[in-house]
Amino acid sequence: MPSFFNSTRRGFLAGTAALGASSVLGMRPAAAAVDWKRFAGTSLEVNLVKSPRSEILTKYLPEFEELTGIKVNAEATPEQQQRQKTTIELSSGKPSFDVVHMSYHVQKRQFEKGGWLADISGFLKDPSLTDPSLTESDFAEAGLAFAKDADGVLRSLPFSVDYWIIYWNKTLFEKKGLAYPTNFEELASAAEALTDPSTNTYGFVARGLKNANTPVWTTLLLGYGSSPLGPDGKLRTTSQEAIDAATLYQRLMTKTAPPGVSGFNWAEAQSAFLQGKIGMWLDGVGFAPPIENPEKSRVVGQVGYGIMPKGPKAQAAGTFGDGLGVVAASQKKEAAYLFCQWAISHDMGARLLQAGAGVPFRQSVLEDAKVREGVKMPGAWLDAVAGSGKISQLALPVIIPVTEFRDIYGVGLTNMIGGADPATELKAATAQFEPVLAKSEG
Repeated sequence: MPSFFNSTRRGFLAGTAALGASSVLGMRPAAAAVDWKRFAGTSLEVNLVKSPRSEILTKYLPEFEELTGIKVNAEATPEQQQRQKTTIELSSGKPSFDVVHMSYHVQKRQFEKGGWLADISGFLKDPSLTDPSLTESDFAEAGLAFAKDADGVLRSLPFSVDYWIIYWNKTLFEKKGLAYPTNFEELASAAEALTDPSTNTYGFVARGLKNANTPVWTTLLLGYGSSPLGPDGKLRTTSQEAIDAATLYQRLMTKTAPPGVSGFNWAEAQSAFLQGKIGMWLDGVGFAPPIENPEKSRVVGQVGYGIMPKGPKAQAAGTFGDGLGVVAASQKKEAAYLFCQWAISHDMGARLLQAGAGVPFRQSVLEDAKVREGVKMPGAWLDAVAGSGKISQLALPVIIPVTEFRDIYGVGLTNMIGGADPATELKAATAQFEPVLAKSEG
């Protein structure tokens, strides 16, 4: 890590509260108008999902406590347990926590419908509460789409993002004289050209296992200028675009993927790619550390990190992510907001990125030369991350029954790998899912 993160805690927090704020938020002391000590003596309850991201937050909590005088009791529980706990407590109207860590692509609609998160748009505009470097324009577009409700009200701060990119084996591409694909047709053609079952070499791999495979199809669908759910709340899953995206998925997974791919989740796809016999792998950005680890990978130094190629109508990076929100029932909203702001600050985002624990939604962190120096991953990976942020779009519909959506369409996609007709499968899945969606919105 660069030297500016190696200072002691005492050094990091030296001087006045204003200087402390400037250190944490990466701003000039002269611009510090935030009164970080305003809620000194307050105690906050913070509910986190157990993950490398929450570990970074809890590791540096003493800095926030020293900066603000606020005592933080943070609880991090495994994802499924945390989702159950938060739903039960928030539904009761008397949650035990002031700040909640949420998975946008699963919980956003549920939290909105329940009215569980406070409106923090006023806090963001208040110079006594918000550092001037924190602006809406610094967030990737998908981050703001996640953080705002249907009426455009800011309900949370985007914390960590997962963009889908293409990992590609440069050695295999060079052997065939191929360049990285710029569009979907080149992607499919390159995958076919790279495939040679006699040498156990395959051009493409992605998730084929039911449920896990649905985001692969919806990510492709974005390139056709569409999404599973229209602005009117109606399903678009039997449209020509949906069928075309499913047909491309079927082409890639039947003609260019390794045998048994219908049983692959990300772990199996990763394992195959690390062996050096796969041309391209489509999945989230978080898999670079094992690829660049000589103890786990046979492709160290041979991998390119590519932004999603253009589809027939759009270029889009499928996006997933999580955020931090102030609970509407909290009696300590401003203090809770200060915690959320600190958690997504420039320096905390840098730590997240440099530890390989996650990717911040803030573009200024990704584009900071000093921060980049401390990232152990190749520069091409960071370029793919930053470039994906500029074309980010939500890859799953913002609905309550997102798990059922993934399950039902996932079965259809797995059937397509077995040779089933895409249009027929999508029609059947849509007929099965429509009443589930209608009930959730009733």
